[in-house]
Amino acid sequence: MPSAPGSNANSAPVSTRSKIIYGLGSGNDMWGNWFYVSFVWLFFNQYLGMSPSLISTALSLRLLWDAITDPVFGWWSDNTRTRFGRRRPFILIGSILSGLFLPVLFMVEVGASDMEYFWWMLLTSIIFMTFVSCFNMPYNSLGAELSPDYSERNSIFKYKGSIQKVMEVASFGAGAFVTALNWENATASDVPQIIGNIFSTAAAWVSGLIASLFTLDFAAAWAALETPFGLQTGDGTEEINIVLSARVYATLLGAAMIAIGLILFFGLKERYYETVNKHQAKTKIISSIWGALRCRPFRVQLSMGLAYSLGLSMVGTLGFYTTVYFVSGGNRTEGNLFNLKMGIVGMLFGFIGPMIWGLLASKLDKKIVILIIQFFGIAVFVATWWLYTPEVKMLQVLATGFIALTQAGFWMMYGSIGADVIDYDELENGVRREGAFSACGSYIMKIGMILGTFITGVALESTGFDAELGGDQPASAIFWIRFLLAAVPIAGLIISLVFIARFPLTADRMKEIRAQLEARRGTV
Repeated sequence: MPSAPGSNANSAPVSTRSKIIYGLGSGNDMWGNWFYVSFVWLFFNQYLGMSPSLISTALSLRLLWDAITDPVFGWWSDNTRTRFGRRRPFILIGSILSGLFLPVLFMVEVGASDMEYFWWMLLTSIIFMTFVSCFNMPYNSLGAELSPDYSERNSIFKYKGSIQKVMEVASFGAGAFVTALNWENATASDVPQIIGNIFSTAAAWVSGLIASLFTLDFAAAWAALETPFGLQTGDGTEEINIVLSARVYATLLGAAMIAIGLILFFGLKERYYETVNKHQAKTKIISSIWGALRCRPFRVQLSMGLAYSLGLSMVGTLGFYTTVYFVSGGNRTEGNLFNLKMGIVGMLFGFIGPMIWGLLASKLDKKIVILIIQFFGIAVFVATWWLYTPEVKMLQVLATGFIALTQAGFWMMYGSIGADVIDYDELENGVRREGAFSACGSYIMKIGMILGTFITGVALESTGFDAELGGDQPASAIFWIRFLLAAVPIAGLIISLVFIARFPLTADRMKEIRAQLEARRGTV
């Protein structure tokens, strides 16, 4: 059992309220970085008929823009000094701009050419990702600053991981919302009534689900998942006004992003700000980024994260296509509703996941916990071959649940060891540059996203998949989509295992580092 390096007696612990508030920011992180990447396949490919390879190319090129924006905002926030702190002004501005711009991504016209859709995707998403970087780099940097304590960092990212899984339901539920029967032949004048109907039905569904759980009527609770939030499915041939419904959904999501930004700005403090303001000179962007990349534990962490990110970057898209075209036989509305069911179960498993892995992390070294999570993940992806089946459609829900369990654990521990890496760098170099580490880490993860996104589009076309064929896809196309869904993540997890086994920062080593840092600059 690892001994906790230092105790909270020397520095104030992070309150539960602050952990929850910080965790809420994972919504903006998820919706900014992941919502669009997964939703465009439904919106542009399945409904607007855009080529998968053009979609993946647009998504890949827009991520290359992050090579500029992520380091700039990370370095900029490291060197900012205001009465509101280093991070919080960027968090507020980035949230507001991202929330306002999100609906613009879907302001396209039905019937445009593939190249018109391509240029719209590329240009609008580049602008949007600039605003997301403005929020995301300072937000992730702030997480590494919340506590100097080795064990409490697990707790901070445990809260974040659990709340993040709740936020992910918004991404999983997007398809079900925008393809609900309420939007059949809808016009702009119908929106207030449609929203009122959807919300009232959802409220009744949630009330019924809570009542079932409260009375321990688990059969009724399970049955409620057949129509999550009361959304109804058709046979997939309905004339859904997806452009209108997508704009409405993005508007609602954007409003939530703005609200979260305000909560973060007014609800959190920056623990290290006074120390940095008094003792740390401003740094140049190149030296700051290069200094972070020279840190050996950080390079090991990045390599582990890149392998994991690349391996799992295809899961959302390939899993979605497997659900729609294999399990549901091409019925898009049923497949989207199943995707929402899977999101709800994924939320539940992902919510309890950090609690389970956090308990394990209180007994074992962080590296050992990550190794256990990775081996469990490999077993889950092997099982997807049998869990995605049209014979028992609800089994795929369990697949999503177990995948969410492993993902929640991995990213909780990844964030926790990232904070340890920054302490190591401070000891070696005498400066705190959370923004530089966040920028480098974020960009390396997006390299994985770029490669995975590009490969996804190319892979879909190479399998022989054709959206115009609906449920009449070639058997070989379905086979290869299912095979890639299992094989690619397993390969990524195995490579990730090799790197985490080399991670040098143990609990005992972090105890020594904290003692030396506090002897040098005092407690924070």
